Amino acid sequence: MAAIFYAGDSTVKFNKASTYPQTGLSQAMLLYLADGVEMKSFAQNGRSTKSFLDEGRLALMEKEMKEGDFLFIQFGHNDEKDDPARHTDPDTTFKENLMRFIGAARGKGAYPVLITPIARRLFNDQGKFLPGSHGAYPEAVKQTGEKACVPVIDLTAVTEAYLEAAGDLASKAYFMWPKDNTHLKPEGAVIMAGFLCEELRKLGKPYADLLDNGYVPAENQGLDVS
Repeated sequence: MAAIFYAGDSTVKFNKASTYPQTGLSQAMLLYLADGVEMKSFAQNGRSTKSFLDEGRLALMEKEMKEGDFLFIQFGHNDEKDDPARHTDPDTTFKENLMRFIGAARGKGAYPVLITPIARRLFNDQGKFLPGSHGAYPEAVKQTGEKACVPVIDLTAVTEAYLEAAGDLASKAYFMWPKDNTHLKPEGAVIMAGFLCEELRKLGKPYADLLDNGYVPAENQGLDVS
């Protein structure tokens, strides 16, 4: 069976007990995967495309990646930061870095998948959800996918719609609130990973083959993802 190699930041990372209840998407995805599909999460806290590449993490993934595997690429939270060790420009260096990930996957005969970052849980004093916290980066991911003919899962749009529908109060249970409004608790990670897997199902083969046939799509769980 194929393996999923997941490159990303702390919202993706496979956490240990020491950081519980923080839960990354690569952890929660295990609930949705078909038997035999292996999750190889290389995501680490605080990484951007730049720092991930500079630290040689993609090179480590390439050593293990084989034909028929999948490379999930999900960044944006830290590329946005002013830190020179992590910052990238959404119109230039961010896209260039994403292309390096895509090239690495294709060089190994693996399937690259671009994923936009999950939304931050941001509401104003009147309880109105505030979208757009990732600026131009989600659009840059989509443009890169179109240019490279790589499937893009717009998780930013899906999760923004969900948070707006869930509201300020209810959504607190899914994030590490009041500590922060970026990282997920187990319940939130399961929901967000469910949205990701539903988008994989919509892509058809070979992406849908990663999923367990018995999982229930989000729209059938009573979750408003419109």
